[in-house]
Amino acid sequence: MEYSVNKISKISGVSARTLRYYDEIGLLKPMRIASSGYRIYGQIELDLLQQILFYRELDFPLDEIKSILCAADFDKGKSFERHITELCKKRERLDLLINNVTKSMSAMKGETTMTNNEKFEGFKQSLIDENEQKYGSEIRTKYGDNSVDASNAKLKGLTQEQYDEGERLRNAYEEKLKFAFKDGIPAGELAQSACDLHRQWLCVFYPAYSKEYHKGLGEMYVADERFKATYEKIATGCAEFFRDAINIYCE
Repeated sequence: MEYSVNKISKISGVSARTLRYYDEIGLLKPMRIASSGYRIYGQIELDLLQQILFYRELDFPLDEIKSILCAADFDKGKSFERHITELCKKRERLDLLINNVTKSMSAMKGETTMTNNEKFEGFKQSLIDENEQKYGSEIRTKYGDNSVDASNAKLKGLTQEQYDEGERLRNAYEEKLKFAFKDGIPAGELAQSACDLHRQWLCVFYPAYSKEYHKGLGEMYVADERFKATYEKIATGCAEFFRDAINIYCE
């Protein structure tokens, strides 16, 4: 069976404009172009669109979805299994947040009490799940399950004051790094001050600091494009500069 853009749009809920954009970026090409110039899709394309929407629901960026679906070893069955696992995790996060809102409303009415840790439990779990989705595979491969699980447990146990202090330190080291990069000296006072703030930030969120762990993160900031993008937003070449500064700091 063949489908026009409008028919695909009605079936899937995806706008015609979005379908045209998916075609332009090579994510979802039509089966053929009719003599009239209209895009024509088949069942294969319809099934592929379903996969795209699953990944979009899990907040995957389009370029990453394209890489997954175009990979030579892409397995639709395994992909569905992955969707089920990730969607169940998402449901657990939503259930946790719903429970959090319900308890907050009850506490507001004076029907029950709620600790500060309980107020932010759902948000911390969402952060853990988001980090696992983005970086879990790489970090677990590099540092092991025990280390990552311990880090997640520490994050869940943070008070709101401790969490806020961690965010303050993160903002502080990123701001200091911005000026250090302009200075251009990895061994300079500004760069080394940024590294010390980074160490303090690590000590808030990670169970056991070590120079080897610190240096390993510096290398990952350069080797992994997703980590690298965080520092390249500051300036092109900033990830390598920060890695070099961290190595000097740890020595």
